[in-house]
Amino acid sequence: MQSEKQLIENGQVVIGIELGSTRIKAVLINDTGMILATGGADWENRLIDSIWTYNQDEIWLKLQESFQDLQKTVKEKYRTLIKKAQGIGISGMMHGYLPFDQQGNQLVPFRTWRNNITSKASKNLTALFDYPIPQRWSIAHLYQAMLNNETHITQIDYITTLAGYIHWQLTGEKVLGIGDASGMFPIDTNSCSFNQSMLEMFDKHIVDFKLPWKISNILPTVLVAGQPAGYLTEKGALLLDPTGNLQVGIPLCPPEGDAGTGMIATNCIKEKTGNISAGTSAFAMIVLEKALSKTYSELDIVTTPAGKLVAMAHANNCSTDINAWVKLLGETLQTFGVKICTEELYQTLFLEALKGDADCGGLLSYGFHSGEHNVGLSEGCPMFLHPTNAKFTLQNFMRVHLYTAFGAMKLGMDILRDQEKVDIDHILGHGGIFKTKGIAEQMLASALNIPIATMNTASNGGAWGIALLANFLKKRGKVSLEDYLERFIFNQSHLMVYQPEPEMVDGYQSFIQQYKKGISVVETAVNIGIK
Repeated sequence: MQSEKQLIENGQVVIGIELGSTRIKAVLINDTGMILATGGADWENRLIDSIWTYNQDEIWLKLQESFQDLQKTVKEKYRTLIKKAQGIGISGMMHGYLPFDQQGNQLVPFRTWRNNITSKASKNLTALFDYPIPQRWSIAHLYQAMLNNETHITQIDYITTLAGYIHWQLTGEKVLGIGDASGMFPIDTNSCSFNQSMLEMFDKHIVDFKLPWKISNILPTVLVAGQPAGYLTEKGALLLDPTGNLQVGIPLCPPEGDAGTGMIATNCIKEKTGNISAGTSAFAMIVLEKALSKTYSELDIVTTPAGKLVAMAHANNCSTDINAWVKLLGETLQTFGVKICTEELYQTLFLEALKGDADCGGLLSYGFHSGEHNVGLSEGCPMFLHPTNAKFTLQNFMRVHLYTAFGAMKLGMDILRDQEKVDIDHILGHGGIFKTKGIAEQMLASALNIPIATMNTASNGGAWGIALLANFLKKRGKVSLEDYLERFIFNQSHLMVYQPEPEMVDGYQSFIQQYKKGISVVETAVNIGIK
């Protein structure tokens, strides 16, 4: 403990912060990647004027709260404070739309990845580039704003992601890690920058709008893992730590998206490896050996933080509806005077799900709290269906909600395996839905018919992943990112592997066929205005 205190006081530590959908996490690590302390702050997006968003002031208040919580842990555990560090890394939710004018003023409220309001732009740009441009992507949001004749588009000087925005304010540098950048605009993996021919195609496509900018001038500079990305300024130090304890001059690594830091946190950045993050959203990231044969609307093409090609099967919705139902069941127990902690409630109910029928007894559920690009839903409408002849039991009820959490993502994964014949050595799972060990993992393995592994380090998620990238700053040039993770970070990691269960595989296939048929029911509910 004394040596760890000295490390902190000497600044031989690294800070990683990730702004997730429902929580901002902060971690402090040493040179070997060991977590010395953690902190965090809860927050939640809001649906305002039909747009999922976070308030700009709340971004900074909650960021500061998470760092102060980290400081509190350090003070209690080591009787000292973080004043200097060898590096800082900022990670955040990918995609979305944050435009700024020349004075740095935010022009419209943050439009997050959760919005599905850019359908026309997404389709037009996908056709223009012959490259998948999902509705979540920054370029889709920008082009849709143009199609909508929004007045702010003439004032744009810079657009970036959440992580890019935080990093810019802390350092003054308008840069972005390549993984996060690949969710803004298509990347050329040879140059490790935005695709130049597509930039030119876009400029020609929008010439009639007579805008005062070109697309390349308003996007951030793309950096790969290990490249220097600026230093903490006096303004930035006070933004992160208003108490004034944190010193200026700390180097920062390129800011990254949560998908990329999830890949780092699970050591899945080599070809034929993959990881699945499952929490508010669910997405699978599979590192490709070669480009896909054609464009699929169900799949993003992004990159690792080192610039390798990745296929991303993304679903906007995963655990939100499960959380809502568990909360309701907990309130029911409280009505009868039964008090039970949240962790025990989840564990008990998830264990009950394992006892359900393999096909959920004919029950059907859709956890679409927001729109879902993969199934063509612009807005969400969670639904639970129990046909007259279905076996409506608690076990089947919980099982169907776990099954459906992976439904939209599975549609993209099936394309990779069945149509593109992508070879996958292993997939590692991480995220909130895996907190109750062994349940969601088993169902996901059976849903995809692929072994799913988890490791104890992955529970720390993207905050740890971005801290590792910040730690890699002083290693680049001496070792590759892949070897750094393999040799210095994950050399003693223990994997828990869950194999598909044949009966559950068959049961999930029956479920997913009904799932596909029932999507039209959700579409009808959305179209007639049920929300």
